[in-house]
Amino acid sequence: MTQEKRPVTLITGASSGIGAALAHEFAANGHELVLIARREQGRAALAEALDQRGLEADVVVNNAGFGLVGDADTLDRAEQLAMIDLDVRALTDLSLAFVDSLKRRRGGILNVASTAAFMPGPGMAVYYASKAYVLSFSEALHRELKPKGVRVTVLCPGPVPTEFQARAGLAADAFPRILKRSAEQVARDGYRSLKEGRRVVVPGFANSVATTLTRFAPHGLLLDLIARQQKGRR
Repeated sequence: MTQEKRPVTLITGASSGIGAALAHEFAANGHELVLIARREQGRAALAEALDQRGLEADVVVNNAGFGLVGDADTLDRAEQLAMIDLDVRALTDLSLAFVDSLKRRRGGILNVASTAAFMPGPGMAVYYASKAYVLSFSEALHRELKPKGVRVTVLCPGPVPTEFQARAGLAADAFPRILKRSAEQVARDGYRSLKEGRRVVVPGFANSVATTLTRFAPHGLLLDLIARQQKGRR
């Protein structure tokens, strides 16, 4: 007789920042966790390791990612491609890899994007584009998997004081205080929204207003504004 597998929540990029806060939030709500901190952990090896331990995913949280500040033609190309590999390719792979168990468990996927997903990003072109992909992909996946019992939520935080900013090359005071949210606040918003089956969540009223306004701003004006802001944040 086959032993029933235990459900676990997979969280990538859980060693610090939003990922660590999400791990604490899920654990506080009774989830057994598998934390994936290293980029080199492949999906196939992960699936095999879970199977050997009698575990299967009922929630997948794709938080791992990084950004780089600077014009695309001046940044290291290999680093920018690595950003796409992590922020886009790995997220897509893990979002799709465990769908069968998510259907059985009526579980969910929480993908972490950014308010950057709603606008073009001169000065961080590849990062903004990667987050636009995460938003678009997650919204579509939400619609596709909802009838199959799987919730998909995309979390789009604004500025969060974490080591991400230092890794990206952003100044510590790069963003107005009104836009900032703590990693713990963002994690709570993300967890609650996934449980409620929401499609998109932008933590914080000011961030929500800002992303709404970008839809109505002339695109050329938005490009110029963001380009000037990025230069001031380095």
